[in-house]
Amino acid sequence: METLETDRLYLREFRGDDWSAVHKYASLEQVSRNQPWGPNTIEETKAFVEEALADSKKTPRTRYIFAIVLKEQNELIGAMELNIRSAANKSGEIGYIVNPDHWGKGVATEAASLIIGFGFNGLMLHRIYATCAPGNEGSQKVLEKLGMHFEGRMRETVLLKDGWRDSNLFSVLAGEWLGKRSASKSKDDREDGY
Repeated sequence: METLETDRLYLREFRGDDWSAVHKYASLEQVSRNQPWGPNTIEETKAFVEEALADSKKTPRTRYIFAIVLKEQNELIGAMELNIRSAANKSGEIGYIVNPDHWGKGVATEAASLIIGFGFNGLMLHRIYATCAPGNEGSQKVLEKLGMHFEGRMRETVLLKDGWRDSNLFSVLAGEWLGKRSASKSKDDREDGY
């Protein structure tokens, strides 16, 4: 798979030695508090990276897990994931984790935009969705900035250590995404004098 990139960051396949950079954030309680995993032990983080490597070799591939890397620093700061949930219905789900040192800087939005584009343009998906914990305002803002539509709250979808949590569901359709990108490109062309 080719690298997906913007001016600031790129997404690439995981490598075996990435586990130490992943562990810097996967071992933190604040990163995993809305997740059914973590905080990770070193062994759990290594297992995650090994799983990402194994998934990259499967045919057909249904899970794409990429490292989020800042170009200037050449620093791995998170993970971006796209899972094909139904090949027949051309449906996928995205998820992301970012080191808290980089929260609030637009990294998740930028990385998710790349993976959504890949899902629609590269994998020819029709619908891409994401969920977040109802109280996770940062993640909800990311999904809204991406142009995803709030579909509702799903009850007790994730089992955490202290019980079940609900999930807010957001989605975007290929026509909405591609139409938004075309309108944005046309606007950029007009602003450039074309």
